[in-house]
Amino acid sequence: MELWSLFQEQILGMRWLNEWLGRGLSALGLDIHGRLGGSVQFFLYDSLKITVLLCVLIFSISYIQSYFPPERSKHILGRLHGVGANLVSALLGTVTPFCSCSSIPLFIGFTTAGLPLGVTFSFLISSPMVDLGSLVLLMSIFGTKVAIFYVVVGLALAVAGGTLLERLHMEKHVEQFVFSAGSIDIESPELTRRERVRYAREQAVSTFKKVAPYILVGVGLGAVIHNWIPESWIETVLGGSNPFGVVLAVLVGVPMYADIFGTIPVAEALLAKGAQLGTVLTFMMAVTTLSLPSMIMLRKAVKPRLLGLFIAICTSGIILIGYLFNVFQFYLISI
Repeated sequence: MELWSLFQEQILGMRWLNEWLGRGLSALGLDIHGRLGGSVQFFLYDSLKITVLLCVLIFSISYIQSYFPPERSKHILGRLHGVGANLVSALLGTVTPFCSCSSIPLFIGFTTAGLPLGVTFSFLISSPMVDLGSLVLLMSIFGTKVAIFYVVVGLALAVAGGTLLERLHMEKHVEQFVFSAGSIDIESPELTRRERVRYAREQAVSTFKKVAPYILVGVGLGAVIHNWIPESWIETVLGGSNPFGVVLAVLVGVPMYADIFGTIPVAEALLAKGAQLGTVLTFMMAVTTLSLPSMIMLRKAVKPRLLGLFIAICTSGIILIGYLFNVFQFYLISI
């Protein structure tokens, strides 16, 4: 247990880096216990930590993903039926791109290939919300229990949402061009180990370039929240005294667009200031799953009724999960 705590704090959490930065900034004459110094330390520490973890994770996940191109994923899902297919689809979403906008083209491709609509929606829900990278980053900041619980409930929402949409038979509410586009069924090329490494490296560089601005903005907001916004404000709006904090977090998160790596620093700062665990995780889920730009993209592929139903299912599930986390917060994390 002590070995795991050491791994979580020093390897995943990089506490040594925070201490090293604190000593360095103090040597430069900056008061790290003051607002400005604390903000600088928070910004540098979280930016460097997330960057290092992100690059390692993207490389590792992309290497795994090289074994599951769309053609192979389609063949895997095509052999399954019922809830099992939804579960496998949700699990495949954990090794795909990190934001909803990059998941939607794959969702369209799976639907075009003839996979059941509910199965493709399970993928669409899980892909931005739950991935292997988020599991590791959540462990580094919130601890193992929170990270595992987050992934489990995220997958449960993806499976339940996809299953419900499947039972409602909403195929007629998909835009016709999705079904008429046709599907080219080609075999996935067998890559050598060197080619997989090159693919993973290219994906790491490409993905980091895309998400770096969101990381910097997210860490910057986190630094401001952590050191400049009074704790009483956060507790009043997002603390236990406000029963509608979870709903408010969803309303604030939906218009935004970022991936989970950009929202985690904001959630970390809000939690430290007195926001409830379920409320900050609800904010993360809303930003990554229901962002306005991704909904605009999805509208191109589905009709308003299906889009509205998808939003309603995800919103209801996210809010329920938020309150569930708040109820069990005491058992999941030490405040």
